[in-house]
Amino acid sequence: MNKIQSIQNSVFTTAIKAMLVAVLAFSAGSVNAQAQMKIAVLDMAAALFNSDIAKRVEQEMRTETAEDEQKVRTLAEEATGLQEKLQKDAAVMSEAEQRKVAEQIQEIGVQYQFLVQKIQNLLQERRQAFQQTYAQNLLLAITEVVEQENYDIVFRAEGVLHYQDAFDITARVTEKLNQQQ
Repeated sequence: MNKIQSIQNSVFTTAIKAMLVAVLAFSAGSVNAQAQMKIAVLDMAAALFNSDIAKRVEQEMRTETAEDEQKVRTLAEEATGLQEKLQKDAAVMSEAEQRKVAEQIQEIGVQYQFLVQKIQNLLQERRQAFQQTYAQNLLLAITEVVEQENYDIVFRAEGVLHYQDAFDITARVTEKLNQQQ
C-alpha cells in the first residue's frame, strides 16, 4: 500500500469514526451538541490537481507527449483515409490490393494502440509520482484550513451522498496549496 492510499484510508477511517460519533450523539438525544458541530466536505484529488503546481506539471507532461500525440493523430488520419479508399474503390480493386490495404490499416492500428498506451502509461506514472510528491503538502493545507476554520469533521466528498456547496472546502485547500509554492 503506498503512502497516499495509507493516508486516504486513515482519513476515511477517521471520517467513519467521526460520523459514528455524530450519529451516536444525535441518537442519544444530544441535538444541541450536533447542531454546534462544524462539518466540511473535501475532494482531495480536486484540491491537489487544481493547484497551480499541478497545472504546470500537467502542461509539462503535455509538452513532453506532444510529439507522440501528433503521431497518434496522423496515424488516425492515415487509417481513416485508407478505410475510405477501401470502401470507395473496393469494387475496382483486386483481392490482393484489398488485402494489402486491410493489412496497412491493421498495421496502423497496432502502431496507434502502442502510442496511445505509451502516452497513457506515462501520464499515469507522472500523476502518481506527483500525488506522492505532494501528499504531504496536501495534508498540511488540509490541516491549516481545518484548524483556521475550526472544523470538527471533514468528510471525503467521494464518501458523501449529498452535501451543499457551503460545506465544500476543496477550493480553500487548493488556495493553501498555492500559497505553499
